Amino acid sequence: MAVTAATAGRGIATERKSLSFIIAASSSGTLIEWYDFYLYGVLAAFFGQHFLPPEVKFADSFLYSLGVFWLGFVVRPIGAVIFGHLGDLVGRKFTFMLTLVLMGLATTLVGCLPTFAAIGWTAPVLLVACRLVQGLALGGEYGGAATYIAEHAPDGRRGLYTSWIQTTATMGIVAALLTIMAFRIGLGDEAFTAYGWRFPFLLSAVLVVLSGYIRIKLTESPLYARLKQQGKSSANPALESFGSGRNWGLILIALFGFTAPEGVVWYTSQFYALAYLLVVLKLPYIQVYLILTFALLLGAPFFVVFGALSDRIGRKPIMIAGFALAVITYWPVFTLLGVYKENPVILTILVWYMVILVTMVYGPIAAFLVEFFPARIRYTSMSLPYHIGNGVFGGGVPFIATLLAATFTGIPLVGLAYPIAVAALGVVVGGLGVREPTHEVKIWDEVGGQPAIGD
Repeated sequence: MAVTAATAGRGIATERKSLSFIIAASSSGTLIEWYDFYLYGVLAAFFGQHFLPPEVKFADSFLYSLGVFWLGFVVRPIGAVIFGHLGDLVGRKFTFMLTLVLMGLATTLVGCLPTFAAIGWTAPVLLVACRLVQGLALGGEYGGAATYIAEHAPDGRRGLYTSWIQTTATMGIVAALLTIMAFRIGLGDEAFTAYGWRFPFLLSAVLVVLSGYIRIKLTESPLYARLKQQGKSSANPALESFGSGRNWGLILIALFGFTAPEGVVWYTSQFYALAYLLVVLKLPYIQVYLILTFALLLGAPFFVVFGALSDRIGRKPIMIAGFALAVITYWPVFTLLGVYKENPVILTILVWYMVILVTMVYGPIAAFLVEFFPARIRYTSMSLPYHIGNGVFGGGVPFIATLLAATFTGIPLVGLAYPIAVAALGVVVGGLGVREPTHEVKIWDEVGGQPAIGD
């Protein structure tokens, strides 16, 4: 009896170690892809002066940079369809290895691009091309990594395990902020503005090689492998996903009820807050980077907290509560940022509160989307609403909010009208559109049940 128990104990330890490695390997690559993607957003103010004619005013060049930033988000749904189809057809692992390479290549090339002074209008064209490749790659990365982890996780703990990958987007911003700050302080503002902004992009090449080395050790998702073995995988995932009226109904509920409001909360609480502190309140960049970094680091554990909690009480109530709090509190919180702009401690607390809203709406979202769609078309179906919601709706927050503020100059904080409206839509559509508790869905039943330890 003692031998059996010891053997079982070793089996469980092996399973846990294996699952830990799977999460770490998947998340490391996703973190690097987010780091790559958000370098552009953090450095948006620098691109106008290098990739546009010198006579263009700063306000116009900054809006252009934000527009190109958004463009990378707008094409994410196209990447979701292309790579989602590939992931359901060929496999999860192959697809997110491919997206990692594409993202790393595009990001590294940004650091090598000639400026407008050197090659004229070809410079912004090449910059846009690199941004498009980044967007396409990220459109395929997230769905693959989230699905891969979810299809290893046992039923009943999917929210906990997938929440780890939800931390990577926020930690990608932290990595980008700290890397940029290190180069700016080390080189000085003049040298960084002239050429030092390239180094964070070039560093991506090293990070991608390291992550690729780790990821290549992974095997295919066991649920997907069993699906293929049983002949239940889709022969045409894109057609099956988008040729079904019922599936389109699920996609639209996922989009307007959850991913679009989640996307605007994510970008308002982090990126728009960053732009507001820098551009509107005109605080020193080191102070702003530190405020955001501390707030993000202090808030990051709550992705796991709310992911685990969603295994107990459900995904929907936590996310709806986050949307509702965003609707009620965004205006007063941004007002307080202006009132206490001389107090970094209070500013950090205010930004931290907004990060908590992000963890509420983003922590459970991967598990929710995985449970919302069947395994045979899961990668394709979940990727589209996720990337439209986060890319088009969420990624548009900095550009749309800045444009509203420039257009309606007499209305303070008018830029917040956009994210508040989309979050309110989530409360209504999410609240009414999903009745069944998705956390009770047993995705392993599609392939005959969860495998035993060592299966």
